[in-house]
Amino acid sequence: MPEGAHLSRTRIARLIGEGRVERDGEVITDLTHRPVPGERWLIHVPEAAPTSIEPEPIALDILYEDEDIIVVNKPAGMVVHPAPGSPSATLVNALLAHCGPGILHVGGVERPGIVHRIDKDTSGVLVVAKTDRAHAGLAEQFARHSVHRHYSAVVHGVPDAGDARLRGLRGVDFEPGNVLVIRTGIERSRHDRQRMAVTFHGGRRAVTRARVIEAFGRPGVASLVDCWLETGRTHQIRVHMAYAGHGLVGDPVYGSRRKVPKGALSEAARQALLDFPRQALHARTLGFRHPATGQEMRFEAPLPADMAELVAVLRGDGQGGVS
Repeated sequence: MPEGAHLSRTRIARLIGEGRVERDGEVITDLTHRPVPGERWLIHVPEAAPTSIEPEPIALDILYEDEDIIVVNKPAGMVVHPAPGSPSATLVNALLAHCGPGILHVGGVERPGIVHRIDKDTSGVLVVAKTDRAHAGLAEQFARHSVHRHYSAVVHGVPDAGDARLRGLRGVDFEPGNVLVIRTGIERSRHDRQRMAVTFHGGRRAVTRARVIEAFGRPGVASLVDCWLETGRTHQIRVHMAYAGHGLVGDPVYGSRRKVPKGALSEAARQALLDFPRQALHARTLGFRHPATGQEMRFEAPLPADMAELVAVLRGDGQGGVS
C-alpha cells in the first residue's frame, strides 16, 4: 500500500468485506488470497460518511498530545465511543470537542480515532489517533501485540504458585517470580451474549500474566495484582482472573460476593470489599512506539481515588504484605 494511504489491516479487511477491492477487474472477497506480481489491484475508498456524533465539552485528563496522537487517562464510568445505550457523553464526544472535526473520520466514522478500548467501568490510559497515519501505525502495533499494557487490579484471594488447585487448572501455569500465566481461548458465551467465556476449542487466543503486589487479610482475602497482557481480548483480565478463581472485586458480570472469614479483615475493610461499585481494574501503564516519529513512549496513570481508597482501607488493617 502507498504510505500516504494510511490504511490499516482492519480497514482493508472491512473494505474487502464490503466488496470495494478488485483484482484485475474482479471483486475479491477472499481475505486469504495472496497477491501475485503483475496483478492490478484497485481499492475503492468511499467518501467519508456523515455522522451523528456531536462534540461535547467534557473535561479530559490529558497525559500527552501532539499533532498525531492524544493520550488520556479515562475515568471509570465513561464509555469510549457511542454505541446503543450510550449515544453521548463518551470519550469520542469529548475528543471531538477538544480536537475538532479533523479527527471525525480517522479510522472510520463509527469509532473515530479509536485503536483500542477499555471497559466503561475500567479507568486508565488510552491512546487515540488524530491522523490516518497514526491510526494505521498504532493499529499495526496492537495487531502485532507489541504494545506494553499493565493493569492494576484488586482481586479476591491471593494467586500463588503453591496453590494445588491452580496448578491443576487447565491453561494455568506459573513462571519464575510467582508470575501467574493464563493461556486459553476467549469467545462469546453461548448462554449470555453479553459475557465472554474461556474456551479450549476455538475462540481467540488470550494470554494474561499476573503477579501479586500486596496481599490483604488473614488468610489472604484479597490482593493488589499487577496484570499484563500478551493479547488484548474483550474483558480478558476479568474473564481470566475469574476463571482462575480470583475474580475482580466489584465485578458485576464475572465476580461474585464472597464471604469474608470472621476476623480475617476489620469491619471497615470487609464492608469496603462488599460495597466497591465497579470492577477494581485500572489500565495503569501503556507503552508503544510513536506511529510518526518511531520514538518509544510510555505513560502511567496512578490509581484513581476509589481504588486508592479501597487499597488504603485494606492496608489499614496492618495485615498487608508484599508477595
